[in-house]
Amino acid sequence: MRKTIDVQFLRLGMYVAELDRPWRDTPFLFQGFEITSQEEIEQLRKYCKSVVIDIPDSTDAIPAPRRPAAPVARPIPTEAERRVERDFLKIVNEPRAEPVYQDQTTLEQEIAVVRERHEEARGLIYTILEDVRLGKNLNAVAAKRVVAQLAESVIRNPDALTCFTHLKKKDEYTALHSLRVCILALAFGRHLGLDRESLNVLGIGGLLHDIGKMKVPNEILNKPGALSEQEFDLMKSHVPRGVEILERTPGIPAQAIEVARCHHERYGGGGYVGGLKGDTIGFFGMIGGIVDCYDAVTSDRAYHTGMSAHTALKKMYEWRGRDFHPRLVEQFIQCMGIYPIGSVVELNTGEVGVVVTMNRVRRLKPRVTLVLNGNCAPYSSPFTVDLMNHRTRDGRPCEIERVLDPGVYGINPTDYLPIANPVVVLKPSATRAV
Repeated sequence: MRKTIDVQFLRLGMYVAELDRPWRDTPFLFQGFEITSQEEIEQLRKYCKSVVIDIPDSTDAIPAPRRPAAPVARPIPTEAERRVERDFLKIVNEPRAEPVYQDQTTLEQEIAVVRERHEEARGLIYTILEDVRLGKNLNAVAAKRVVAQLAESVIRNPDALTCFTHLKKKDEYTALHSLRVCILALAFGRHLGLDRESLNVLGIGGLLHDIGKMKVPNEILNKPGALSEQEFDLMKSHVPRGVEILERTPGIPAQAIEVARCHHERYGGGGYVGGLKGDTIGFFGMIGGIVDCYDAVTSDRAYHTGMSAHTALKKMYEWRGRDFHPRLVEQFIQCMGIYPIGSVVELNTGEVGVVVTMNRVRRLKPRVTLVLNGNCAPYSSPFTVDLMNHRTRDGRPCEIERVLDPGVYGINPTDYLPIANPVVVLKPSATRAV
């Protein structure tokens, strides 16, 4: 049962279901929440005159908490954070020209096809890095062949290989980072409408962009603390060393080498090693910088814990103009989605799940594998729903209210992506009301 009350009568423990104004015009970005602090009451009184609360059917008493397990704290966003969220919504909902590529396969179909290709690519990058470490020639022919296979998969459906970018191990960072940057660059290039030849060149650049790190001592690559000035100079040397290796390797295109040369340059001129600024960085170099940074900040390293993909995109948006080409960052946000694959999200039903695939038309309506029910209890069998069709018990559309931090509720997103174990996918006619 619901009841409209004046905000002057709000108390701790009440569950606010609706406001008297749009949610996006208030600090409460995510619809529906239990009042847990006096600060929240003051915020409601500041922005609203009345609200609708949920109460038990038998009494007008303050409703009991809806969930037996303590929910994750819902911090009140700052004005800057609210502005970024609003900008995100504008970016992902911005009308676009007809895309060059249309999905040709479903996520599940493409994963079945590309799983072996990903393993082959994974093995190849280890071989290439070891060959470089030992001073052997780089196998450019094999690199081109593998990248071409990955590019064709991304053209058919980029979400499959994007799922594989969540396979991360701290002690295998350099190799797996190189493969993930390759995949992310291909997915971004597809989004931008690059032709097949350009996609292949961009993918080769992504795969080989960090090749020079094989000439940097491991104790510097994996140092858990801050680098000294001398150590940082050694770290930065991986760029010219990698460029040198690629330039003497027959068959590596110049634009692929541009990715290696410029992936640490920054749009405002504050990068390394050339201190390039603006468009002098080059198109492929700017793409390389964006995808390299995105994967780096979302990965656990010896010296930091990775942030969520959603948080990383917000940070990179804030860094636009200084670090990255502003329009390219916005396009990358569109490419990855406001709720990137692997995001742990909470719905307006209280359920918690993992985003498994995007909706390239309705970007706020991805497919989500539900892990916890509205009481924060685990489902015995996680199942995947399409938010285009999923409904609440009272018939309202299910929506994502907020993105949660990695590891919240003990959820490892990789366990619920289709690269792990198969998950039941509910058809529209079988969608559960929750």
